[in-house]
Amino acid sequence: MKKIIQIILVIVIPEIIIFSIIGIYNPDKVLMPFDNSKIQRVQHDSMPADHAKFEELQQDFETGQQVTEACISCHTERGKEFMKTEHWKWVKTDTTISGEMIELGKENVPNNFCIGISSNEDLCSKCHAGYGYEDKKFDFTDQNNIDCLACHDNTGTYKKGRKGNPVSTVNLSIVAQHVGYPSRDNCGSCHYKGGGGNNVKHGDLDQALNSCSREVDVHMAIDEANMECTECHTTQNHKITGNVYTLSTSNDNRSSCTQCHTATPHKSKTLNQHFEQIACQTCHIPTYAKVNPTKIYWDWSTAGNFIDGKPYHDEEHIAGDSIIEYSSKHGTAIFAKQLAPEYVWFNGNSEIHLFDDKITESPLVLNKLLGNYDDNINPKDIEHPSKIYPVKVMRGKQIYDYNYKTLIQPHTVGPKGSGAYWSDFDWNTSAKTGMEALGLPYSGKYDFVSTESYWLLNHMVSPKEEALSCESCHSRDSRLSALKSFYLPGRDKSKIVDIGGILFLILVVLGVGGHSALRILSKK
Repeated sequence: MKKIIQIILVIVIPEIIIFSIIGIYNPDKVLMPFDNSKIQRVQHDSMPADHAKFEELQQDFETGQQVTEACISCHTERGKEFMKTEHWKWVKTDTTISGEMIELGKENVPNNFCIGISSNEDLCSKCHAGYGYEDKKFDFTDQNNIDCLACHDNTGTYKKGRKGNPVSTVNLSIVAQHVGYPSRDNCGSCHYKGGGGNNVKHGDLDQALNSCSREVDVHMAIDEANMECTECHTTQNHKITGNVYTLSTSNDNRSSCTQCHTATPHKSKTLNQHFEQIACQTCHIPTYAKVNPTKIYWDWSTAGNFIDGKPYHDEEHIAGDSIIEYSSKHGTAIFAKQLAPEYVWFNGNSEIHLFDDKITESPLVLNKLLGNYDDNINPKDIEHPSKIYPVKVMRGKQIYDYNYKTLIQPHTVGPKGSGAYWSDFDWNTSAKTGMEALGLPYSGKYDFVSTESYWLLNHMVSPKEEALSCESCHSRDSRLSALKSFYLPGRDKSKIVDIGGILFLILVVLGVGGHSALRILSKK
């Protein structure tokens, strides 16, 4: 009996411990953090010239067009380059998954924020890199209408107003003499404020990024990498890389994490294998709208209420982070911050709903991000396998043509009597005027439809210590609970897998016991 106990202590128990260690031990465990010093930062060929010394700019400019005329007198080819870009045309040629060539842009694609620019150019053009963009008569062929200062002002004092013209307080001479490479402030003057205000539209593009800590964004943190937008969104001949998939259908011209970090950024083989089906952003952007709230819901159908015969605006703050806002002009909106993303399978392609497309579903998805788990079963059979990406989903209700079953472009901006909703508060006249500007019919009867749009999250990357843990997905309350098309260990129950696991454990115990018994017998 004593000998049997000794055998158990010396042979059996150590073997059980060894098998347990094998099951728990991860040979790919990360032993040291990623070395950011090895990332190749974007280097400019030279520093910008001191434009204050140029005689052409030492004059009193009265209009933005005069500044541009002076710019292109030296930079003779830059205007021609810029006029080919979507920042100028607000439309680009894209390719659908069926191979069809299609024109897409702010000119013809609806959204569920301010809906569209047609008939509203007077206000929307505050974010267009041009001067005098008031209506369809704007001359896109005149280089002098290009606004060079919007992207190249280095004073921080430049500001655009209605029709895309500089506001009266801007000293054009001072700004023209102090231009250089675009900064975060230049890009953010439009991209931070899309949808009507700071961080309203994207949720991960916020003025806070101009001067933030690493907890907000490790790339743009002033005390860390302190990166500029153009380091990821590289530019050649004024064509900037990066797609917004509310206006794009194809996988072309994208910016990606692998430009710097490669496809195997971890020292863990297991984590690098995850990259085959999971985008970097999924783990490294656990929350968005970290500083300022973003709009997550906009119901236009409630607009038009008055108090004492006058339009009004009201806000209700909930727990400090959420806001329910009502205005007679816009209807009801919900803002929130410190949000967890939603998640989708995405292969780099999407389907965009246009104004003349029929409404066949509710909620109507304005930009379907394409992809699913099955793309990864035979990844060699498709060009771009799907990965799981984090998204902000914008939900709302917007006006549509009840008879034609198409979305309506309302006319919102204009003086009283112009048919603009924000002045006249008449949906029928607003719809008629807006659709005429768009060149599409209006039946005279409208209603409101629920819509959704999907915004990929790429900014507000958290420090590695705050990245999602295994349990964030591999648990019963998984972040990926909405993705049902595949089996996820820890999240899902499967009789086959559970029984197989039990049988495996039994076989392990039998294997250890059998091996021990054989050693005892062979010794005898």
